[in-house]
Amino acid sequence: MLAVALLAPAIAVAQADYAREQRWADEITPAIVVGDPVHLELKSGRKFLAVWTPAAKARAGVVVVHGLGVHPDWGLINPIRSRLPERGYATLSVQMPVLAAEARGDRYPPLFPEAAERLAAAVAYVRSKGLAKVAIVSHSLGSRMTNHFLNRAEVARIDAWVAIGLSGEFTRPQTFRAPVLDLHGERDLPAVLAGAKPRAAAIRGIRGSGQVQVAGADHFFAGMESELVRQTALFLDRRLK
Repeated sequence: MLAVALLAPAIAVAQADYAREQRWADEITPAIVVGDPVHLELKSGRKFLAVWTPAAKARAGVVVVHGLGVHPDWGLINPIRSRLPERGYATLSVQMPVLAAEARGDRYPPLFPEAAERLAAAVAYVRSKGLAKVAIVSHSLGSRMTNHFLNRAEVARIDAWVAIGLSGEFTRPQTFRAPVLDLHGERDLPAVLAGAKPRAAAIRGIRGSGQVQVAGADHFFAGMESELVRQTALFLDRRLK
């Protein structure tokens, strides 16, 4: 009797689209008006784009993290990274790993380890500028990547985190060692709104943490970028004294 081996189909593991990342860099670098492009390096030797914007007499540094499949000067990221320096915060907006344009967010978790390595390199870069305190401000999928970064025991210390438009709940909030602001819009995505109460409960015991829902704002704070920057700066002012 012949045994028939049934082979399960291989499961494709998402791989970062570095060619797309390079196209983003080629497109946005010549157009940067506020700030300077820099290239940070991973342990593998791979380099990635970031945009450094210093501030006169900076009180702290802020690593800015974009959302799904975009770049470090996209949409609401631009006003965050370019206006916070006016309020005394130097910013480093970082290119996170991306997939093909049609890829959904649920395909991104295999990229989270590289995202965490990029964030560690970004925090180290900001500290190398002589800034003793460093915060992270992240949006959407970038908030999920930051959550993964902060869950790691060996992670570089940060002093505050502003999580904008994070879908669902925080993962392993017991690992957070800094105050967290959960910031979202009144008209945000259903998954963001559905997770608001659990997220508030998860950070209630973390000193200095809180949740703010901005009236009238959508997931991208379209037309309300000034209020987004204001809420972010208010939290940082209180936590990074």
